[in-house]
Amino acid sequence: MSEFPTYEELLARPFFFCGIGGSGMLPLAQILKGRGATIAGSDRSNDQGRTPEKFAALEKQGFALHPQDGSGMVSADQILVASAAVEDTVPEVVRANELGCLRMSRAELLSILFNTSGAGIAIGGTSGKSTVTGMLGWIMHATKNDPTIMNGAVMKNFVTEDRPFASAIVGGLGAFVSEVDESDGSIALYRPAVGVLLNVSLDHKSMEELRLLFGDFLARSGVAVINADDAEALALLPRAKEAITFGIDQEKAQIGIVSGGIADGPIRQAATVIDRHDGSEHPLVLNLPGRHNLSNALAAIAGAVAAGVPVGKAVAALASFSGLARRFDIIGTSENGITVIDDFGHNPEKCAATLRTLKTHEGRVIAFFQPHGYGPLRQMGHELAETFARELGPDDITIMCDPVYFGGTVDRSVGSERIVELIEEAGGLADHISTREDCGKLIQSMAKPGDRIVIMGARDDTLTQFANTLLAKL
Repeated sequence: MSEFPTYEELLARPFFFCGIGGSGMLPLAQILKGRGATIAGSDRSNDQGRTPEKFAALEKQGFALHPQDGSGMVSADQILVASAAVEDTVPEVVRANELGCLRMSRAELLSILFNTSGAGIAIGGTSGKSTVTGMLGWIMHATKNDPTIMNGAVMKNFVTEDRPFASAIVGGLGAFVSEVDESDGSIALYRPAVGVLLNVSLDHKSMEELRLLFGDFLARSGVAVINADDAEALALLPRAKEAITFGIDQEKAQIGIVSGGIADGPIRQAATVIDRHDGSEHPLVLNLPGRHNLSNALAAIAGAVAAGVPVGKAVAALASFSGLARRFDIIGTSENGITVIDDFGHNPEKCAATLRTLKTHEGRVIAFFQPHGYGPLRQMGHELAETFARELGPDDITIMCDPVYFGGTVDRSVGSERIVELIEEAGGLADHISTREDCGKLIQSMAKPGDRIVIMGARDDTLTQFANTLLAKL
């Protein structure tokens, strides 16, 4: 990290974000701007006219937006922030190289802000990071700890008319709550005061790589917070210097649930949280359904405890947590009783959690899934197919369109039609239709009262528009 500027030097330099509208880029740009830095950026989605309301909001907040043609790179002082995946042929990169600009990845920049904060609280794991970051950020905010929060999803509690895309909160220079990513290995850059590990399961890397990355993450954390219900996460406990465990089922978990103390409903749930440090019990009301969200709540409570917040105050704060956009986000219910849900599910574990939540209550499930790329289908297509076939019943159906493709030289040999074949071979009901629009027409034609339609996928903000349009047509 020595080749990069210090925190103070960073804030004195102008930044240019390539892909400023991305779920990882936007909150980071918001935090830097809130700290006084000058921010400009470009985004292919803006050039193509996708999600115009997002870019209008950014301009209103004072971000200078440029076409993605290199014209925004004007000075050697500028720091170009671009993901490692951005190709050298992108005009901003070409121009930055000509000018001799410093280039940083999102993770490199975020890790400097995180590591120089008074108390970095990092949330890691294959699934649930954004939700737990939102929960823990809200607890720290509600308990007057003035946190800075860096999230990959919009946190409903912090949305205002001026900030409709509130995926970041700029607080003081103490608590810094952030999700950290294992998919690109960048989790290795962070040195947390508190490191939360939610789970370890197949996603972007092999299990061997994940065990090493997450084990090292726990070893670097001042206090490790570990999910005792997840066997892979619990197996890494010996790597921690100091640990707090949480879990629903694991009776030795320090932050747990009183047996028989869960009341689950289709849109909210209640449970009794037990702090086994002193045996105290605390009634939790959570305005989110699903067992995975109860586990997420325990993770946030345990993370807050590690940061010095009493269990009772953490539990009380969660009663007013509103959830995240695109995380089991109920768009609405039509007059004839068809409910549309928008969800970020895109890997086997996330999809399974959402489908299980839906299947705990009455009604047929129509699961629309848009893969977030061709690469992920090659990496985990079999596991995805098994998930949809296993979690859905004989009356339910999975409908898939082609993967997200914004251009480039990606191998497109494995597509959605192959996954549909695998679902059917495993005994599930599935259909592949190339375009999302035609999938929408099929869903409209088949939906009937009592159905739940879930729109699933990542890396495409227009999925929410698709969900809203579908509900309006129903």
